[in-house]
Amino acid sequence: MLACLPMKACYLLFALALAMPAVAQPELKDRVMAVVDEDPILASELEKVIALGLVQRHEKEDEVAFRRRILDGLIEERLRFHEIDRFGFEQVPVDLIEKNVAEIRARFPNEEAFRKTLRDLGLTQQALRQLVARQLMVLTHVEEQLGPRVFVSLDDITAYYRNVLTPEMQKRKQPVPPLEDVRDQIRAVLKEQRLNQELDKWTEELRRAADIHIYFDKPAEKLPPVVKRIGKKDEFE
Repeated sequence: MLACLPMKACYLLFALALAMPAVAQPELKDRVMAVVDEDPILASELEKVIALGLVQRHEKEDEVAFRRRILDGLIEERLRFHEIDRFGFEQVPVDLIEKNVAEIRARFPNEEAFRKTLRDLGLTQQALRQLVARQLMVLTHVEEQLGPRVFVSLDDITAYYRNVLTPEMQKRKQPVPPLEDVRDQIRAVLKEQRLNQELDKWTEELRRAADIHIYFDKPAEKLPPVVKRIGKKDEFE
């Protein structure tokens, strides 16, 4: 790996290595929790998701199950991002990025708490915007590529109104609005449900075709701290 660095840089690294006390032990800063098509997902990425409140814990969900669910979501996100990377990035409006960043900021009691969390995670606000933009790229791609597959008919809307909305409103002892007043809202709900179904199908296809290695349940001392992908597959240093 040092061969690709300029000679001066190599010498500096060697000098720094000599200057370290012989008894010093390397401190592990991160862990590879999964590898998706040679692209590692680090433990620090899970911590960012948790600290920023991007995923909420389910009721009665323990810590292990919560983290495993987050990792699974990161794996799926990485699969989808790899796929859209093959076809070029989708443009995401700046105001949409800022809106999502503002929603993340609103989860914190005040601005100082928000900034402290970013500092603790080693994130700048610009880096946070880049993370948000990356997620929005996937959503934009999904909407443009999978959206045309989704169709909601008037019969679908009427069936949802009769079989889902009306019983739910009656259960709450609330007045049932006329169908004409909620038609657009029902169409939006059904479209989102079906788009999510298409997203799940697409993601499952990507998962079946991908090379995925998960290290979540392995003992910490056996987790690969650094992924090395030069030549041989599954070679760690």
